[in-house]
Amino acid sequence: MLYLICRKKRTKTKGFSMRETRIAQASIFENYSKHEFGNRLRSLSDLLDQHVEVLDIIGEDINNKSVTHVGRNGLTLENIFRCLLLKQYLQVSYKQLSFHLSDSSTYRAFTRLPAHLAPSKSALQATIRCIKPETLQLVHNLMSSTWYKNGHLSLDKIRIDSTVVLSDITPPSDSQLLNDGVRVLSRNLAKLRDITGYKLRFTDQRKKSKSLAFKIFNAKVALKEALYPDLLNLVAIVIKQVDRGLLQAKACSVVSNSLQKWIDDVDRFRDLTLKVVDQTQRRIFCDEKVPASEKIVSIFEPHTDVIVKGFREVQYGHKVNLSTEGNGFITCFSIEDGNPSDKDLFMPVLDFHQKNFDKLPGAVVCDGGYASKENVTKGRNLGIKHVVFHKRVGISYHAMGVKIKTFKKLRNFRAGVEGNISELKRAFGVGKARWNGHDGFKAFVWSSVISYNLMRLARLESG
Repeated sequence: MLYLICRKKRTKTKGFSMRETRIAQASIFENYSKHEFGNRLRSLSDLLDQHVEVLDIIGEDINNKSVTHVGRNGLTLENIFRCLLLKQYLQVSYKQLSFHLSDSSTYRAFTRLPAHLAPSKSALQATIRCIKPETLQLVHNLMSSTWYKNGHLSLDKIRIDSTVVLSDITPPSDSQLLNDGVRVLSRNLAKLRDITGYKLRFTDQRKKSKSLAFKIFNAKVALKEALYPDLLNLVAIVIKQVDRGLLQAKACSVVSNSLQKWIDDVDRFRDLTLKVVDQTQRRIFCDEKVPASEKIVSIFEPHTDVIVKGFREVQYGHKVNLSTEGNGFITCFSIEDGNPSDKDLFMPVLDFHQKNFDKLPGAVVCDGGYASKENVTKGRNLGIKHVVFHKRVGISYHAMGVKIKTFKKLRNFRAGVEGNISELKRAFGVGKARWNGHDGFKAFVWSSVISYNLMRLARLESG
């Protein structure tokens, strides 16, 4: 395959490694499939070429200032961003993405990979995960603002709703959380010798802990209370062993990077395990209801919130608030901390539209959970013609600025946001965030939101 490479002039900074931003034209023979999906990716590629400014924003996260400028060129910023979008749209693992990029000419054409480059799963993960969630949020806001100015996005009327994005954890139980703490801390103690060269004498409690946790999980209530003290005693033994291990590690004359990482990890898991012990004692022995804000539901994803919406099943993740317009584009999106009331999430959406688009929507329609006389008054005072809620909860049509016929039309319009949320979860994987950590959770969700909006615009433009 013949390649015409037209590279941007690269700025060389002594001692710094700068990635190329993009290859302006990767090939004169971009081989896209004639299939509907191939045509859609071609349209999406043309759309991304209109937003090259976002690559400089992403470059702030990816360019590594600790590596000298040597060796061959790797993935460009454009390659990385396009690989991220493709991964979220296909909902595949890094290993599967690596295979698709080496196997499919359509995917290679879309991601603008040169002929000699076939990134491995580790290379893809190392580069994609460098992009911070705040950066992705900025990219989303910049793109949506541009689309509004170009007329692709309309603010005549918007619909607001909230949903829950789950964390990648199993449903929590006290016994399983205690066992997780024993398992992880004991595993780290076993690694100490490989890191420091000093052997720590300790008794491995993992087998006993696993057996007790299994018995508690399957036991009746009376037997559970009798077994919990034994499991808590095992945890106390492991904590003492961990304290000795930390003292030994910190006493080393030279603390290497690997040893410091070990200390930080053990300290973090030790503190989380102690919090689990505290909430277990309060719940099991003191018969106390622990507030959701104080609960630990996973020692691996401690940022996870307990979300209860009405009489629905309890969910573990983060609440998200979003608004969409008539064509289904997400105009505003936020990931919330805790479980705030929908009523409190109404005005921030309007404030965001004023800040990002310098314009308020002409009409706003929301789920009944957002309904309050205060929100109606604030919205109307800002100059919004119609402020409508799916359930009126005692608010008059006159107060909302509508007649019955207009109310019914806007109420029907609101139903469309349910389909937008369904597509976001079903087609772009937002039902459950698969990346680790709080930043990983947010980056996963934001990248899916960007992919959703881009693919929606590509579909509209390609017909």
